Amino acid sequence: MAQYDPPVGFHFTVEFDVPGAGDSEIRFQQVSGLSMELQTETLNEGGENRFSHKFPVRASYPDLVLKRGLLVDSAVRKWCENAILDLDIQPATVWVKILNSEHQPLQTYAFFRAWPKKWTISDLNAENSSLIIESLELSYQYFKIEN
Repeated sequence: MAQYDPPVGFHFTVEFDVPGAGDSEIRFQQVSGLSMELQTETLNEGGENRFSHKFPVRASYPDLVLKRGLLVDSAVRKWCENAILDLDIQPATVWVKILNSEHQPLQTYAFFRAWPKKWTISDLNAENSSLIIESLELSYQYFKIEN
């Protein structure tokens, strides 16, 4: 039987369907919000006090949060600025790709109709010798896992 090696959590890329987003845009330090949940509705039955009925309603997804070292000339940041400052919201597809040891996609998470909800940079502190971290918070309609 072949040995299974789980993928590592540090070998990934993030790609954007945003005009001008090139190879420099794919490197991120952290991705969070990769989850899905089934919302439920609770119904209390008259005369039955021992339990409540729970019924599935719809899927829900948390915001996708991406963090990287500040990229000064970034098409993705301009996409965020256009959405937040000008309300020129252009939904895009975002792909988070987990890579194997040959740098090929092992599994891909495709986020559809994503749009920028928040953009921040880390605090500037002269007493700390850390990088400036840029954070993007994206809302999206849904995501699919592709192999």
